[in-house]
Amino acid sequence: MLTRLPRWVEIGAFLLAFLAGSVNAVGLLGFSHQAVSHLTGTATLFALDLVRLDGGHSLHLLVILLSFLLGAALSGVLIDNTALKLGRHYGFSLLIEAALLFGAMLLLSHDNSMGHYLASAACGLQNAMVSTYSGSVIRTTHLSGIFTDLGTMLGNRLRGTPSTAGG
Repeated sequence: MLTRLPRWVEIGAFLLAFLAGSVNAVGLLGFSHQAVSHLTGTATLFALDLVRLDGGHSLHLLVILLSFLLGAALSGVLIDNTALKLGRHYGFSLLIEAALLFGAMLLLSHDNSMGHYLASAACGLQNAMVSTYSGSVIRTTHLSGIFTDLGTMLGNRLRGTPSTAGG
């Protein structure tokens, strides 16, 4: 049993947390002051817009939610839904995440809202990848965790591997 995480895991966790915070900062600055990785707030705004019959904005928020789910599903396709194991496709997943974020940056710098969807997909991909090696269990207080579990399970099914949520 590990009593302390290896140094490389600590450094990696710090860098991933820094990256997620940076993506959130961009989302907060560029999209109705709503982060693209915190789906609880996005889902709440989506529900409020549905009640207000604001079709355009609610569609935009729905696509952000679905983009996160698809990013998590991509992680489920690429990475087996088990504990950390070297040799899995973590590096490839991070390259895809980087490409998604680069595309988001280019689109958002030209005021194209598609950038929000790419950033949300990158967040879903990262969240699912981290969940597969951190041993997370189903989270019930934040929708990001539930969407991550659903996306990972969907990705595993697409790969043909049965899975259980959160591990």
